Amino acid sequence: MHAAQDSSLMDPPAAAGPDDPADGGSDNASLAAARKRSLAIEQELREDPSRFRVLTGDRPTGRLHVGHLFGSLENRVRLQDAGVETFVIIADYQVITDRDAVGPVGERVLSLVTDYLAVGLDPRRCTIFTHSAVPALNQLMLPFLALVTDAELRRNPTVKAELAATNGRPMSGLMLTYPVHQAADILFCKANLVPVGKDQLPHVEQTRVVARRFDEIYGRADKRHAVFPRPDALLSEAVSILGVDGQKMSKSRGNAIELAMSADVTAKLIRRAVTDSERTITWEPQRRPEVANLLLLAALSSGRSPEAIADELAGAGAAGLKAVVTEAVNERLAPIRSRRAELAADEGYLRSILAEGNRRANEVGDATLAEVRDAMGMVY
Repeated sequence: MHAAQDSSLMDPPAAAGPDDPADGGSDNASLAAARKRSLAIEQELREDPSRFRVLTGDRPTGRLHVGHLFGSLENRVRLQDAGVETFVIIADYQVITDRDAVGPVGERVLSLVTDYLAVGLDPRRCTIFTHSAVPALNQLMLPFLALVTDAELRRNPTVKAELAATNGRPMSGLMLTYPVHQAADILFCKANLVPVGKDQLPHVEQTRVVARRFDEIYGRADKRHAVFPRPDALLSEAVSILGVDGQKMSKSRGNAIELAMSADVTAKLIRRAVTDSERTITWEPQRRPEVANLLLLAALSSGRSPEAIADELAGAGAAGLKAVVTEAVNERLAPIRSRRAELAADEGYLRSILAEGNRRANEVGDATLAEVRDAMGMVY
């Protein structure tokens, strides 16, 4: 859910129920089921978008780039424009799950707000808010933590990857409980739809577990329905765009084409992009991943197919390819950059958007927490 970056005590970990995260051979079955359900949801969205509430967002760890634009931001705008109620979380608390300090978090939060508005998210139709500003959201962590086991948390793919990368350094409790924090993000506003790539499916599955177990163990405030919905994943075949060095595009690697970059800086970055020694341009993602990555970037920016662009370039070589990519990317980003510059010049407006989003998120979170306390018999 978050772009990192896009989650029963009565059941033993090995005896997973139908909504429980599972390992091994069931992964393929879970993915197939998620794809089938996502296709059905797309049809339901066309028929009645008002049935859905979406939760999505990012960690403020750096500036957003074209990977975010094509991988998640455009989809958020699509859902918003279709009439889906959309909550966008800036997960500032989650910056410290795998870091020793928050860094220039205030600057990065405002940068995210700027990017969101520049790409087309409309604060009149979506709620943009920060994690740390919603106490009720974070208070849900306490009852939720009682609903999961240590073993379940440790076999979550995100937690497992972090544990493997620690090189003996102790993993923080916040990192271990990251899947539960994501469940709180989703459930505090009773979101029933979470756009994710396939690697994030376990977080949505864990959230469904928390929702189910809350209903089974703690009960209901209103006997007619559970406190929390069991959210569905809206699975996208996430577009994976490499950085100019041929590695994963990342805010921290210095290899990303950021939305805030100027056209000139973008051109310089693309000119030093890794390709190969062959002069003929062909669309062969497996054999020529770096060339294919540039073709994909040009295609996504221009609305054309990478095959068609490759055919037109033919023997133009790397220089010709990079020129086409530069033109396509800069043309695609021009209106975003223009709007972004206007927004960045008015910090007061950005803060007002965030303040209103935080107000709305607190209103929703307080109502949810009140219902939770009622269901748990903790209203005194």
